[in-house]
Amino acid sequence: MNSWEEPDFPALPAGFRFGAATAAYQIEGAHDLDGRAPSIWDTFSHTPGRTLGGATGDTACDHYHRYREDVTLLRGLGVDNYRFSIAWPRLLPQGTGPVNQKGLDFYDRLIDELFAAGIRPAVTLYHWDLPQALEDRGGWRVRETAEAFASYAALAAERYGDRVERWITLNEPYCSAFVGYAEGRHAPGVQEGRGALAAAHHLLVAHGLAVRELRAAGAREVGIALNLDRIHAASDRPDDLAALRRAEVLHNDVWTDPLLAGRYPAQEAETWAGLAEGPWRQPGDLEVIGAPLDFLGVNFYRPITVAAAPHRADDIEARTAVDIGVTELDQYGTPHTTMGWPIVPGALTELLCELHARYPQMPPVWITESGAAFEDVLGPDGRVHDPERTGYLADHLAAVADSVAAGVDVRGFYVWSLLDNFEWARGYQQRFGLVHVDYDTLTRTPKDSYHWYRGLFTAHRARTEEAAR
Repeated sequence: MNSWEEPDFPALPAGFRFGAATAAYQIEGAHDLDGRAPSIWDTFSHTPGRTLGGATGDTACDHYHRYREDVTLLRGLGVDNYRFSIAWPRLLPQGTGPVNQKGLDFYDRLIDELFAAGIRPAVTLYHWDLPQALEDRGGWRVRETAEAFASYAALAAERYGDRVERWITLNEPYCSAFVGYAEGRHAPGVQEGRGALAAAHHLLVAHGLAVRELRAAGAREVGIALNLDRIHAASDRPDDLAALRRAEVLHNDVWTDPLLAGRYPAQEAETWAGLAEGPWRQPGDLEVIGAPLDFLGVNFYRPITVAAAPHRADDIEARTAVDIGVTELDQYGTPHTTMGWPIVPGALTELLCELHARYPQMPPVWITESGAAFEDVLGPDGRVHDPERTGYLADHLAAVADSVAAGVDVRGFYVWSLLDNFEWARGYQQRFGLVHVDYDTLTRTPKDSYHWYRGLFTAHRARTEEAAR
């Protein structure tokens, strides 16, 4: 018997929604076709040494040409929601200015195909593919990019708002600001202090301005997707507990406090010292950033443990925004994914319950990404057996159910990801998909977890319908 059919599997509430997620640069390909201009990820991935094996998203899964096949896979999966992102440089090649009609038409076709399959679209406006033309003018370091994003959001809402149920302004701004502008592991690949903190602030301003535009266009549900972390201290020593607080500011509070409480983090000065204050903040920004949300998207994969560490540089001006005297440790003693991430489902329950307690006015939550990468191989029987992924998803859905039982309003769950895809700087080595992709032939093969997820959805629907009788 499968775990989702067992009587002791925690029941999710009636009306709970199941979906799958993707992102434009990771699956679309067609990087230079039909008027699309380069994004920062095109530039980054084409720079030698930036990605594993020199991988790029030039072709990826070729979803641009195979979207009908992929919608058929979604229909076969049985989900009622699909989260995808729009490529900003496909609609506005220069980030502002002339609109690319062929780009607009592509997402029209995709959305119409989803509707024909009975699947409701959830659109992410920004999943890291900033038009390179805007980066050349300062990128997220400058307020003009936030203003350009608002205009882009208005364009998308005007074109697709009659059919899009759910809008997500930004995906994981932590990665955009700190992994891209401080660590340098992601595009644009720089290591900065104030530049990264300015980027973080302007991403939040961009979100708030986009919410305003989406509301004006009549959007029904508007939110943001944050990769929040459940962080543990390596010990109860004062220096490790202080490191924990700095890590919580960097990973979580810099986003949740402005968005959900209308304030900047109380301990930001301790975390960033002289880097924290800058001319990028303007009067009224907190009001813009804190515009009411219909939902909070939470992306969750694993917890982290931190300990105190010395700063890499005594000179504050030489530090990056992630050099806060913290090091990450692995103390969980649990199985890991091939990303090297510990599998600790209970950490998701802890995170959601902490958010619920800290922000009493927090809107409903959607798990906008959760999933795992494993070494998936197409077997001689023509199937991909991935029991580790099935177990991961079952346990994390159980963690969601525990959160709901504790009073957290969680409305739905998007698996990351529908397809194996371009996994950013890690190239094509890491496979997160419910569907296996042969990158030579682009053949799609549903994995065992695909069929399991369909069974889960079907069982949940049958159970809740019976309970309603």
